[in-house]
Amino acid sequence: MKRLLPIVLLLMLLGSCHAQPAARQVLRTGAEELLDCKGHRWGHEDVCAFAQPVYMGRLAVVANQTSLVGNTHLVDTLLASDVVVTKIFCPEHGFRGTAEAGAHVDNSIDSKTGIPIVSLYGKNKKPTQEQLADVDYVLFDLQDVGCRFYTYISTLHYVMEACAEAGIPLAVLDRPNPNGHYVDGPVLDTAHYRSFVGMHPVPVVYGMTIGEYARMINGEGWLKGGSKCNLTVVPMQGYKRDSVGYELPVPPSPNLRNAHAIALYPSLCLFEGTHCGVGRGTGYPFERVSYGSDTLELRGEEAPAAFSLRYLMEMYRRVPKGKFFQKSNFFEKLAGNGDLRKQISSGMSEEEIRATWQPALDEFKKIREKYLIYK
Repeated sequence: MKRLLPIVLLLMLLGSCHAQPAARQVLRTGAEELLDCKGHRWGHEDVCAFAQPVYMGRLAVVANQTSLVGNTHLVDTLLASDVVVTKIFCPEHGFRGTAEAGAHVDNSIDSKTGIPIVSLYGKNKKPTQEQLADVDYVLFDLQDVGCRFYTYISTLHYVMEACAEAGIPLAVLDRPNPNGHYVDGPVLDTAHYRSFVGMHPVPVVYGMTIGEYARMINGEGWLKGGSKCNLTVVPMQGYKRDSVGYELPVPPSPNLRNAHAIALYPSLCLFEGTHCGVGRGTGYPFERVSYGSDTLELRGEEAPAAFSLRYLMEMYRRVPKGKFFQKSNFFEKLAGNGDLRKQISSGMSEEEIRATWQPALDEFKKIREKYLIYK
């Protein structure tokens, strides 16, 4: 209990603060804001006042190659400050971000620090109570790309749920969303198509940072049994939601290598439920679509400003009838409903299809508004 007291103090302090409009244009992530104790001020409070209690607990860190504080990894930064990091939890693609999409990731030991790495994309996707037994506090720091089927938000859900069950506080260190400037696409039908590539009733592109998304998971009661996680979001400074084409300093996963691919990803990922390829194994993943020798080359084309069905519908016209969609329901899981396959096959226009998902999209926007940190 003595160990937990400073952590609770941290939560109370952080919870009482709100992100203030930045007076400068330099973007500072939640990790930088929390751990910079060199006089920088966050709102009206010294960041050191928030960071210091963390140093006294036993931490678990949910992290990968994107979890940087400046040019240094979050784990290394914590260790340099004599913080006790008991273990690292890693998501899909692994701690170093080198595993391919869907590849099983095993538990391991970090060769640099000797800290145990627990995979949340291996034997279990949710931390077990045993894995959390020696933990006082969890820091979550992953770079999201703002798409429902990008599995880091599913990992976030399970980490929040496990922390709620164990009574362990969780802090999400916020990072920018490179697709955060718009909201678009069909909303997931959770009654029929809930999976690890879509757990919540949100559209394909939800226009929220991962910190804001965590607030929504908690606030909407989406955790098992409607439980609540003792959640703190450490906000960024200098983040503008309408920034288009934000260049991430580190690729969030092996096949999202640049801002262009990340911008195309929401529209192209649906191809994963078809017999077309999206450039995996080439030098230009998520910048081209191919079926046999027929290729839709997108490298020289400006990415759409919103979620688009144009690429999907164009390739559907090119591929021989009956050869486009996979027989499994993976396309439905990505689309979030059982209608889109039928709508495309029936010859509906993109405008007609969009009209069918607009009411649910409008309703989601109202829900989303409650949890936004950055206006």
